[in-house]
Amino acid sequence: MLKNRLVAHAGLIAAACLAPLVALAQGAYPNKSIKIIAPVQPGGGVDLVARQVGERLSKALGQPVVIENQSGGGGVVGSQATARAAPDGYTLMVGYVGTHGTNPAVRKLPYDAVKDFTPVAMVGGTPNILVVTPSLPVKTLPEFIAYAKANKDKLSYGSSGPGTLTHLAMEQLKVEADIDLAHAAYRGIGPAITDILGGQTQALFPGLAAALPHIKAGKMRPLAITGLKRNPLVPDVPTFEELGFKGFDGVQWYGIVGPANMPPAIVATLNSEINKMLADPSFAERLSAEALQPMPMTPSAFAQYIRDDIAKWTKVAKERNIQLTD
Repeated sequence: MLKNRLVAHAGLIAAACLAPLVALAQGAYPNKSIKIIAPVQPGGGVDLVARQVGERLSKALGQPVVIENQSGGGGVVGSQATARAAPDGYTLMVGYVGTHGTNPAVRKLPYDAVKDFTPVAMVGGTPNILVVTPSLPVKTLPEFIAYAKANKDKLSYGSSGPGTLTHLAMEQLKVEADIDLAHAAYRGIGPAITDILGGQTQALFPGLAAALPHIKAGKMRPLAITGLKRNPLVPDVPTFEELGFKGFDGVQWYGIVGPANMPPAIVATLNSEINKMLADPSFAERLSAEALQPMPMTPSAFAQYIRDDIAKWTKVAKERNIQLTD
């Protein structure tokens, strides 16, 4: 009996000694550099979010955060690399409306935007704004709709490419307003803006950041903006919601995701640190360069947001028979 007691006592001592080591191991994240993949070329909202989040995370967690641009396939290359990475918290990615919203709605992808990723934290979003060329004799959304109906087959709109948010948002409006405009797809928002400024197209549904300089210069006329409330950068522009169009709350959003099955404790740590950033006015000021507003969420709320966004654009794609094969 004495021997059994000694063995039991020794076991307790060993367990007591191991407990701090186990706790240390669990609390060691991160103990090396973290990589954030930006699945686009440098520049623009995705790259901005990656670099701003990376800079703040590095300071908060005490480890280097490396930004790696992996462009290609409209975000597919970077998304695949992230989905295949070890789910240890050392490979993250800026998931955005393209990779985790519109692309899954219109394309057959080599990844599952829901099952292959761990939503970590939403960062922010910028609304889309319907603009027309100033030469068009309309000043409000109802006037635009009436004009489009009276001038069938005479109007066209540009987009940054088939299946992008700028394409699907306008197709959503065409369904809801029962109007028809020809679609001119471009390779990026830049050429689409060039052509509306030149009068080759009459309407565009870009993100606010891309449109804002031209709105201020009087070269684009804003008619309505997405979101549930007016944007402070264009306070005189009404929302679609207040004009009677429900469901126009989509935004160009950006968040941080990782591979599927990341440890909940690591996700919680990252989410907490990112939400602290979003509460910092100086960080919000940095985001304002792309007209981004902070959108803090829990990981579960962010996961639901992604599912809802895919469902929204899938519905539009089915209604307009938009399915891309390239």
